Amino acid sequence: MFILTRPGPRRVDAFLAAQRSATLSYAAVGATRDGVAPAGYTVDWNRLQLGCGAAVYQRAAAALRAWRMTTLGWASVWPAGAPVVSGTNVAVVMRHYGFWSMNACRIVYVLDDNAPAVSGVRRAGFAYGTLPDHGEVGEERFAVEWHAADDSVWYDLYAFSRPGTLLARVGYPLARRLQRRFARDSKASMAAAAGVDTSSRAVA
Repeated sequence: MFILTRPGPRRVDAFLAAQRSATLSYAAVGATRDGVAPAGYTVDWNRLQLGCGAAVYQRAAAALRAWRMTTLGWASVWPAGAPVVSGTNVAVVMRHYGFWSMNACRIVYVLDDNAPAVSGVRRAGFAYGTLPDHGEVGEERFAVEWHAADDSVWYDLYAFSRPGTLLARVGYPLARRLQRRFARDSKASMAAAAGVDTSSRAVA
C-alpha cells in the first residue's frame, strides 16, 4: 500500500488487521531455510562477517530478535518489538522516492540457536514471507551464523522475490535499487549492533 504521508499507529494496525486471516502470497513457503529458491524469482544473498566468538554471536542474535536489521531510519517494522515466533504478522513501513509504503509479512519459521549446530555452524534468526498486501512476492531470511571451524560470526541475508503488482512490475528497476539499499543498510545496522568494527571484515 502506497501513501503520501507517514502512517500512524492506528492506520498500520488497521492495515495489519485486514491481513490477519490472509494466506501467504507464494507457494514455496520455507524455501529460504536451505537457500534453494523456486524458479522464476530473483535471488539476493548478502553476507557480512561481524567478528568472532560467543559474545559477538549472542549480541547479533539478540539484535535480530529486536528487529535491528530492519530499523534503518527510512524503514522499520510495526509493531515495534513484535514477537519473533512463527505466525507473527508485521508491516514493513518504508519511506522512499517521496512517499511511504506499508508491506505485510508473516514470520514463517524461526532458527533456534539452542538447536545442535549443523555441519559445525550454529544459526539464529528467522524468515518472513509476503502476504497479499505487499508490493513484492517472496520470502526473506535473516540469520546469524557462528562457525566452529574458525570461530567467525556472520550476518546472512537471503531472499527470493518477484514483483507482486502491476505497479511493482512497472517500477521494478527502482524496486531493485531499494532492495540493494536495504541490504547495505541492514548489514551496517547489524554491524553496529554486534559492536564490532567491520571496516576490514569480509563481505559477500
